[in-house]
Amino acid sequence: MRYFPSRPFVGVLLAGVFLLGSFALAQDSKSTEPAKDPLSRPVSKKEAKQREKNWRKEVSKTYQKWLDEDVRYIITPEEEQAFKQLSNDEERDQFIEQFWLRRDPTPDTPENEYKEEYYRRIAYANEHFAAGIPGWKTDRGRIYIIWGKPDEIDSHPSGGTYNRPMSEGGGTTSTYPFEDWRYRYLPGIGNNVILEFVDTCMCGDYHLTMNPNEKDALLYTPNAGLTQSEEMGLSSKADRITGSQYGFNPDGLSNQSTEFDNLELMAKINAPPPIKFRDLEEAVTHKIRYNLLPFEVRADFVKVTSDTVLVPVTIQVKNKDITFVNKDGVQRGSVNIFGRVTTITGRVAQTFEDTVGIDVPAELLPKEVENASVYWKALPLRPGLYKLDIAVKDVNGDRTGTWTQAIKVPEFSDDKLSSSSLILADLMEKVAAKNIGAGNFVIGDTKVRPRVPDASNKPVVFKRAQRLNLWMQVYNLGTDHKTNKPDATVEYDIVNAQTNKSVLHTVETTEQMGNKVGGQLTLEKSLALASLDPGLYRITVKVNDNISKQAIDPSASFQVE
Repeated sequence: MRYFPSRPFVGVLLAGVFLLGSFALAQDSKSTEPAKDPLSRPVSKKEAKQREKNWRKEVSKTYQKWLDEDVRYIITPEEEQAFKQLSNDEERDQFIEQFWLRRDPTPDTPENEYKEEYYRRIAYANEHFAAGIPGWKTDRGRIYIIWGKPDEIDSHPSGGTYNRPMSEGGGTTSTYPFEDWRYRYLPGIGNNVILEFVDTCMCGDYHLTMNPNEKDALLYTPNAGLTQSEEMGLSSKADRITGSQYGFNPDGLSNQSTEFDNLELMAKINAPPPIKFRDLEEAVTHKIRYNLLPFEVRADFVKVTSDTVLVPVTIQVKNKDITFVNKDGVQRGSVNIFGRVTTITGRVAQTFEDTVGIDVPAELLPKEVENASVYWKALPLRPGLYKLDIAVKDVNGDRTGTWTQAIKVPEFSDDKLSSSSLILADLMEKVAAKNIGAGNFVIGDTKVRPRVPDASNKPVVFKRAQRLNLWMQVYNLGTDHKTNKPDATVEYDIVNAQTNKSVLHTVETTEQMGNKVGGQLTLEKSLALASLDPGLYRITVKVNDNISKQAIDPSASFQVE
């Protein structure tokens, strides 16, 4: 495989894309209906520039350098978007730690070989490929950092006389300095990949090219450096100059299919390396669904801004379904998790992957298998309809389960009373100031671990010895224009679903709850269940806004055993 660009062709291609994009924007502007996929809404250059400017004001130079320089070539678009939406340095530090962990080929060891090799490559690029700019910014530096050392290098540091191979048309010419890098195999690209770098400025800055004619120093000299086909009058040098003929073609025809192939391969060579859990990615992509490893999933929705919603995804695997192996007297279980969120058009909006490990002393394993392991991932998404696919693999038992479901991320308008998901949690506690907004199960300043039902459409189950914790946020409460305070009441009702009798009813006001300013309210309640008989119950939280005269009453079911 060889990469050779035709610049006029690229220009035409980009022009076509621009015209198609302009047409699509024109159509959107004429339509009065809201877009079905909010993620596809166009963002003007001015808006994009302002967003970037605002983000750079918020974060320190350390994090900007990490994103713009350190991992520029290996971070995926989804990861970059997620990183820019983090709200504090603790979240960013945790993101960076997980970023390297998910690329670690040996997560059970203290060393991260991938990270060490990656920074070694950057140092090598800066030392060997600098050309008026740091080596990591050059084309050779970029390819070396992403793909490592080539298997073979054919270097022509002085250029000079060059006998073309027949694949380039034959004949003799003189060239600029150039190098051919050969990789026997590149994952996701193929075998025998040859990349050509040309120094047309004679300044040491070799740039990656797809066009074998770019190294030809006599290309623009009339009747000099002709190919065999040109010498025989079967083709014209003008064809090579315009890019309509890349090189020698046995049939005497221009090879546009090669041109398209080269453009596709150039896109792949500059893309971030493949993800870690390829087997699990294939599991969520495959149309055949299987459930050898059962697990449960819960998705909640919490407003972040008017157009961004935090979607905490909670995955629960019962320990009895995980294979434990004995290592030095400790029973160890491990599961790999891969998730993908796609829009209704098939566009990938978010991906996540992680490893969950459980270490249990051998004597406590019989008791621990009665419990469950819970994994939590918070995804920032825009309002709209998505498909969530998840695959979970038992590493020791080599069993995999898959799960797929449509999720509708709600739109929290600024003028309508609304609420987040009503979360029933088995753990709810305040976190230290340094952990606000960071860590597993942390929403704002509270750690909220949702209770996950054992199966779809079934209520969550609590033991009588446990506490039922309730967490919910209320948005867009009306405020008095003089005091800037809300005026609302919140009613909590728990009803026995079998008898339809109320077992609890309490009312609070925003004044009692200490909400002095603003239209957002966070509800956090904890209830002992020892006084409730075993059975099915339903809890309703009714919010009455006395200013806007709006009301909402979200509810949830739970089982007491």
